[in-house]
Amino acid sequence: MFALTRRNRHAVNVWPAFVDALASLLLVFVFVLLVFVLGNVFLTDILSGRNRALDELTRQVSALAETLSLERAKGAELRTRIDELTARLAVTVGERDAATERLQSMTARAETAESEAARLGSQAEEASKLAAAERGRVDLLNQQIAALREQLARVSAALDLSEAKVKDQKVQIGDLGKRLNIALARKVDELQRYRSEFFGRLREVLGNHPSIRIVGDRFVFQSELLFPTASATLVPEGRQQLARLAQTLKTVTKKIPPEIDWVLRIDGHTDRRPISTAQFPSNWELSTARALSIVDYLVQEGIPPKRLAAAGFGEFQPVATGSTPEAYTRNRRIEIKLTRP
Repeated sequence: MFALTRRNRHAVNVWPAFVDALASLLLVFVFVLLVFVLGNVFLTDILSGRNRALDELTRQVSALAETLSLERAKGAELRTRIDELTARLAVTVGERDAATERLQSMTARAETAESEAARLGSQAEEASKLAAAERGRVDLLNQQIAALREQLARVSAALDLSEAKVKDQKVQIGDLGKRLNIALARKVDELQRYRSEFFGRLREVLGNHPSIRIVGDRFVFQSELLFPTASATLVPEGRQQLARLAQTLKTVTKKIPPEIDWVLRIDGHTDRRPISTAQFPSNWELSTARALSIVDYLVQEGIPPKRLAAAGFGEFQPVATGSTPEAYTRNRRIEIKLTRP
C-alpha cells in the first residue's frame, strides 16, 4: 500500500514539469516567430521604399537621356544631375546591403525556429516563403541597380560625346567667323576702292559745278540742276549730267569682279514746304518720283536695272535747318551712292 502511494505521487509530480517545459519552449518559439514577422514587415517596408526610390531614379535617368539632345545648353545640368544620381545610387546600394544583412539574419532565425519547433511546420514554412520572397526582392534591387549603373554610364558617355561635339563646333564656328569677317572686310575694301575710283573719275567729268558736291561717300545734286520746281521730269542739262555719270559708272564697273555685289542708290529729298497736287499729293511722292526718273534714265543709258535702287525720303532727312531760302535749297537734293545692296 505504501509503495503504491509513492508511485502515484511520482506520476503526479512529473507531468506539471513536462507541461511547464513545453510551455516555455512554445513561448520561446512564439517570441522568435514574432520577432521574425516584425522584422519581415519592417524589411518589406524598407524594400518597398527602395523600390520607389529606384523607380524615381530610373525616371530621372530617362529624363536625362532626353535632355542630351540639347547638347551644350543642357550639359551643365546633365553633369549636376548625374552627380546627384550617383550619390543617391551609392546611398541606395548601402541601404540595399543593409537590407540584405537583415534578411540573412531573419532567415537564420527562421531556420533556428524551424528546427526548434518542427511540430509547427506550417508557420515555419510560411516564414521560409516570406524570406524567399524577400530574397527575390533583393535580387530585383540588384538588377535595377545594375541597369541604373549601365544607364548612368551611357548618359555619361553621351554627355562626353556631346561636349566634344560642342567644343569642336565652337572651334569651327569661331574659325568660320574669322574667315567670314576677313572675307567681308576684303569685299568692303574692294568696293571702297572702286567707289573711290568712280567718284574720282566722276569728279573729273562733272567738273566743279556749283550744284554738285561730294558729301562723305555720295554725290549730291541739287534738285534744280535736274528737275523744274514741283516736277519729276528731267531737264536737258540734268540729262547731260546723268549721261556722263552713266558713262563713268559703266567704265568703272567693268573692273568690279562679279562676286562683289553692288548697287547705285538714288535718294530723293525735298524741303519741308508742303506740296499737294494731283500728281504729287505730298513730298513723299515727289521725292520718290524724282529718284525713279533718274533710275529710268540710267537704265536707258545701259545701266542694268538690278544695279539700281530708288528711294524717296520727302522732307524728313534735312541737311540744313531753318526756313531760309538757302536751307530750302540745300535740302532739295538728289543723293547718289555706290554701295552694297
